[in-house]
Amino acid sequence: MLFLAAILVYFGAYDIAADAPHARPVYALLDSLRDRSIVVRARGIVPPADLNAASRVSTGAGLYDEMCTSCHLGPGVERSELSQGLYPQAPELAKAQDMTAAEQFWIIKHGVKLSAMPAWGKTHSDELMWDMVAFLRRLPGMTPAQYQQLVATAPGDHDEMMKEMPHNKEPGHHH
Repeated sequence: MLFLAAILVYFGAYDIAADAPHARPVYALLDSLRDRSIVVRARGIVPPADLNAASRVSTGAGLYDEMCTSCHLGPGVERSELSQGLYPQAPELAKAQDMTAAEQFWIIKHGVKLSAMPAWGKTHSDELMWDMVAFLRRLPGMTPAQYQQLVATAPGDHDEMMKEMPHNKEPGHHH
């Protein structure tokens, strides 16, 4: 069996192009692998007590609008060229999600291999990632007007929020 797998890999028999969907069994396996991995790794992560604070939601809205809408869209946000070219498609986070806050945090912090979801923990503090989670918990069911209002009232811009990060205090660093 291992020899057969090695031959398939060597000859490039499996098409990994983003515009060629996985075979159903492969997709089901990868889907289950991703879901179980997230659940297991998010165990023990405890959300901050102030996760529902309006300031967290507002900051998270600004971060989400700048960093996430091109893939995950938002209420009233049109599909982008980037979102249309992704495989697997990024979940539209304005639709109901069945993840816990800890699972959402883990995904934001560590990313997901083979999905175009980056590991924001390399560049963002846990506090900012929890702000994004706070916003994500409110996003489903939000109207386009509510979304735009929240984004408009977000404190500062992304660069302003990022200047507090220790690695961004180096001279000449730009995000």
